[in-house]
Amino acid sequence: MLRQSHPRRQGDLGEAAAIEWLTRQGAGVSVPLFHSPEYDLIADVDSTLLRVQVKTCTRVVGDRFHVQICTRGGNQSWSGITKRFCPDRSDYLFVLVEGGRKWFIPSGRLGGSSGVLLGGPRYAEWEVDTGAEWQPLFTEPSLDSPAPRGDTEAVKRSGL
Repeated sequence: MLRQSHPRRQGDLGEAAAIEWLTRQGAGVSVPLFHSPEYDLIADVDSTLLRVQVKTCTRVVGDRFHVQICTRGGNQSWSGITKRFCPDRSDYLFVLVEGGRKWFIPSGRLGGSSGVLLGGPRYAEWEVDTGAEWQPLFTEPSLDSPAPRGDTEAVKRSGL
């Protein structure tokens, strides 16, 4: 599902997965009102607020996922400056990779400032979901197939 998504949609899917996972763990989750370059979510865990940076990944190197944790550019006038990941700016890194695997890693435990390899023993203790039961909920419509139709009668009955 992630591989064919627009980069912003891929990021949205990552944030939705983080919200879902954190909520299942009993955390209250908030999203910053305006853009925050340092973190994407705030998780309230037992009255402690945690800043969570969310990343997604579809790039596989061997049997590992290469996750870019730095920020490069972001607009058309990119100056070539890379903003490296700094553990002081967020408390945790949540990562969703192709296939539904998820990690929730304390920022201070990350061994890189531009990228990390996930899927091996180094970050295994922070893998929170192996993706074994992961199934994409939605698929991107192809150009050859008609758009899926909803129950128009139910929509009419609802008054929308």
